[in-house]
Amino acid sequence: MFTVDLRSDTVTRPSDAMKKAMIESPVGDDVLGDDPTVMRLESVMAERFGMDGSLFCVSGTQANQIALMSHLSPGDEVICHPYAHIYNYEGGGIAANAHASVAFTGDDRGIMHPEGVLSCLKADDIHFPKSRVLAVENTSNKGGGTCYEWEEIEALRAVASKSGLLFHLDGARLYNALIAKNHSESDYGAAFDSISICLSKGLGAPVGSILLGNEAFIAHAKRIRKRIGGGWRQAGFLAGAALYAMEHNVERLAIDHAAASDMAVFLQSLPYISTVISPETNVLIFALNEDLNQGRFIADLAEKGIGISQMGPGKCRMVFHLDITEAHIKKVKSALSSF
Repeated sequence: MFTVDLRSDTVTRPSDAMKKAMIESPVGDDVLGDDPTVMRLESVMAERFGMDGSLFCVSGTQANQIALMSHLSPGDEVICHPYAHIYNYEGGGIAANAHASVAFTGDDRGIMHPEGVLSCLKADDIHFPKSRVLAVENTSNKGGGTCYEWEEIEALRAVASKSGLLFHLDGARLYNALIAKNHSESDYGAAFDSISICLSKGLGAPVGSILLGNEAFIAHAKRIRKRIGGGWRQAGFLAGAALYAMEHNVERLAIDHAAASDMAVFLQSLPYISTVISPETNVLIFALNEDLNQGRFIADLAEKGIGISQMGPGKCRMVFHLDITEAHIKKVKSALSSF
């Protein structure tokens, strides 16, 4: 057990106030459509984004995969960034679940650009997969918690509309982007055909993600969720935690962003750190000098009670969240100074 856990913002634990909200949540049977707290959560989220409806899902992976299964037919193609979570961290789901292929474009920050998307489009030819979905990830996890500017979203929306692509947002950490860039939920709801949002990362709920879209999409998504075993029963206890998170834990995300920025400045002062990606949100990625073994470095921190993760060779990651205190940050800095 780590005393300071920076491996991910998925490690947060419900506060006493959140637990109280969970216990007091009225429940029913969501598969039968009568869990009042789930219904309230789905209604609140749809209203926030100005979309027809939403669907409470077990995880971000499930929400993304349901969206792709709904949007795609076998032999279609998804255009996404090579860093994309839907490609790297969802168990090969694009192939296994949607039976689709992938085309990649984007820069080293995890951001896609219109000209790159256009270069991925396939001609209408039976030899090629059919370009069908443009999938954006905001914030970009492997990119270092980077955010799209609104103008970039609008430009990609224009390409998707002109090219007949459905526009999906993997918004696992979308609220981090909204806070960092002062963007609006309703603008995102108008721009995208479907949006997934994780409630169990920086927002601090124990379980669950929301999938948003129009009425026909949500009806189809609910059928897919049932088919893959994602039907809830008394899920209102978990929806109650999510509602609490939305009411109390959104604005405070700025605290996590500030902590990541502060740690980035500190890392830049250490002689054995070669690169620090300047963080826009709560994800901080950095690299060690070549003479230091990344695995050994992470293991040494673990022995000191500090958990961090790696995103492949040359990418160590810290993720800041609501369970990290000033005392924790001081402990991390002290440990890093000892190397």
